[in-house]
Amino acid sequence: MLMFQSWDRLRVFYYVYSEKSITGASEKLNVTQSAVSQNIQKLESDLKSSLFTRLHKKLVPTAAAERLFELTESFMNGLKIYNRELLQSKEYPFGEIRIGAPAEFGKTYLSLIMADFRTKYPDVTFSIKFGKPETLLPLLKDGNIDFVLLDEFLTDKTDREITDYLHFEPVAWEKVILACSRKYYDTKLKGDVSFSSLSRQNYICYDEEMSLVRHWFENHFPKKKVKLNRVLTVDNHEAVASSILNHCGLGVLSSHLVKKEVDAGNLVAVETGSEGIINTISLVQLMDKIPTLTEKTFSLFLIESIRAMLSHQNLDE
Repeated sequence: MLMFQSWDRLRVFYYVYSEKSITGASEKLNVTQSAVSQNIQKLESDLKSSLFTRLHKKLVPTAAAERLFELTESFMNGLKIYNRELLQSKEYPFGEIRIGAPAEFGKTYLSLIMADFRTKYPDVTFSIKFGKPETLLPLLKDGNIDFVLLDEFLTDKTDREITDYLHFEPVAWEKVILACSRKYYDTKLKGDVSFSSLSRQNYICYDEEMSLVRHWFENHFPKKKVKLNRVLTVDNHEAVASSILNHCGLGVLSSHLVKKEVDAGNLVAVETGSEGIINTISLVQLMDKIPTLTEKTFSLFLIESIRAMLSHQNLDE
């Protein structure tokens, strides 16, 4: 496999071919004619093929040069475009922003936020990856996405502990609730939200360990051991909410994602008189990454937009 000792030789070749002249190439590159000639000779040696036929003061490309120029031209044009876009992105927001988010959060908030942002900055495009934290955080670590939005309470503790390379910036705070359908509340709970009553109910959980439901019980009924009846396990917030609305039992929900259903009376949040659990919604980035102007501008816009959307439904609900 042919390996060039220096990509500079290809750059020199590109200008020699374009100008059909050693002199013209040297002027474009701001180097001596001797340096240009030496680079072409070394490139021909690397390729073991002649690239130009000298005809008086004119250079006539060979078939090998024609083919090499096709490859080099594509690369050089792409490099010019990249360099232009890079310069533009330092002056005003430009280019693609890659975001990871839970599907429910993305459907509820991101589409509107991105549309508003593009109204101000039309040269910015977006790519969204929906998924669970255990999928999104490794993508962030590997540089495949720029930001991850995270409901920290609804994230497994092992994921939250990966902090050596991540920066968590709190965006907003809202309640985590234990909820059931109105029908379930009226027919099963019958208004009784005591520990004794709640410990006998059916639960929809995100995992077999019922970690979030247990966390809710630990917060509301400390020092009490509970044996819970898990009737359904599903791995995302939307499915848990749907199962609750279909009267399968109780489950833990992020309040800002089900506010309409709660306000409409379709869902009932269990209130025990104890202080509620507060969930932190965070914007997660690589800790040591230097953000671009585009990323800085969008992250500030995102934070302000989410806070505005949640301001009417926050801790004093």
